[in-house]
Amino acid sequence: MEKSEAKRLLERAREAWDAEEWLRSAELYEQVLAHYPDEGPSADWWYDAALAYKFLRDWAKACELGREAAARAPRGEQDPAFWNLGVAATIQRDWATARDAWEGFGIPMPEGEGEIHGSFGPACVRLDTGGQREVVWIQRLCPTRGRVLNVPATKGRRFGEIVVHDGEPTGERTHDGRSVSVFDELLLFEASPLPTLHATVNAPDASDVEALVASFFARDFGAEPASSFHMLCACCSEGRVDWDEAAASTHGGSQTVWLAAPEYEARQLLDAWAADGERGWSGLELSD
Repeated sequence: MEKSEAKRLLERAREAWDAEEWLRSAELYEQVLAHYPDEGPSADWWYDAALAYKFLRDWAKACELGREAAARAPRGEQDPAFWNLGVAATIQRDWATARDAWEGFGIPMPEGEGEIHGSFGPACVRLDTGGQREVVWIQRLCPTRGRVLNVPATKGRRFGEIVVHDGEPTGERTHDGRSVSVFDELLLFEASPLPTLHATVNAPDASDVEALVASFFARDFGAEPASSFHMLCACCSEGRVDWDEAAASTHGGSQTVWLAAPEYEARQLLDAWAADGERGWSGLELSD
């Protein structure tokens, strides 16, 4: 391929990129890279082609081209080529590549091989299921993957499932004086075996509801009272929300509680909770 032809293809690739024609753009970059893989600006071409496949959710191609982009990027300097490769490799369950990508970005990994199960702190993820969007808290297992800590109200989503999220923050939550980013979900990585149930509970005080929640979490189950849910418009959801103020609205009285536990054990915990004081519950049913 003559360089004049390569220049023409690159111009078309950038035009397709600006028009968000991701597949067309990636294919044009690949045509050039097949002949000029190591030109001065080729690292940018590899990166853009890999990113286009990420936008297309073609994770195999994003991983393939992402390796080439990362091979031409400086290590330890938070170059986004390593981040995108880490995401794609994680989704492909290519753990050796994912570990190397995160370290190339500048994030130390836990010792060992295989699937990454580290402690990377809390974050929030905006789940997206058929257009239904809900922000939940997660405990991150790696820089892009986390376990859901809430009982989602969205049908089909579960406490304890593992999700992969994007790297660009799309909101902010504060909790205990700490700022936590909100990320958009990329996909459900691992389903949870725990069903979602709901029941009506009656409790004199907010502390009684908190005791119920604590009893479920003590067994590695989940519980989410209706008073802890907060409906936000898209603009507010993508802004800053003070979670401490939101949590303070949990109250006593009669309300629905969503539960994540096997039904038999959920009944046991509800009965044990109701045996203390003026507490009561009724109508335990499957939600999902």
